[in-house]
Amino acid sequence: MSSPYKSQPLTGSLIEGRSAGAGIPRPAEWLIAFLSLILLSPLLIVCSILVLISSSGPIFFCQKRIGRYGKEFRMFKFRTMRVSSKKGLLITAATDNRITSIGRFLRQWKLDELPELYNVLKGEMSFVGPRPEVPEFVDLSSPIWQFVLDVRPGITDPVTLTLRNEEEVLAQAEDKERYYRDIIQPYKLRGYIEYLEMKSVVRDLAIIVRTLKVMLLSRPEPRLLELLDPSLLD
Repeated sequence: MSSPYKSQPLTGSLIEGRSAGAGIPRPAEWLIAFLSLILLSPLLIVCSILVLISSSGPIFFCQKRIGRYGKEFRMFKFRTMRVSSKKGLLITAATDNRITSIGRFLRQWKLDELPELYNVLKGEMSFVGPRPEVPEFVDLSSPIWQFVLDVRPGITDPVTLTLRNEEEVLAQAEDKERYYRDIIQPYKLRGYIEYLEMKSVVRDLAIIVRTLKVMLLSRPEPRLLELLDPSLLD
């Protein structure tokens, strides 16, 4: 079976006549991020200790990502993998043997994402927006990417919630990076465009509430898109 997106490549026509809406104001995001870091400090300390005892290495995982207007920044997460001198894949599958047992726990509950509040505080990220990609997966010359990067990347968004089991899906693909580029990323970009066109304060607040609900349930939303079946690359 062939991928539906291979016969329908991403083109600039997807963004013709579209514009991104306005979300939560920046001053409000700064205040929420600041208060969240203070209120969650006990949890942040516990997570830091867990990371330290999981394996040798730093507490935080810092990785270059592409932010608003194509500017690079360092995104912070709690480290969930063993430190290795070998260069690994740019994406992570659920079966990756570098993930520590504590790291799996942090990833399952999305606690590894908490340090991204610091990126929000710095103005590099928003609470809601397209997830930031590594430079290798971004084409800054593409009108699609230029549209998506016209806003700050976010900690969460509707596409991320739909693909919350992305790591499990990637685990089934033989060529994980190719599968990500050919199948998952085009799906994400289409979803980001649809989200940005309808972006608003009320919608973003609803997405935050939905995200918290999914985190507390600690399981993917009950929808695994047939589109993401690894057999699409056969």
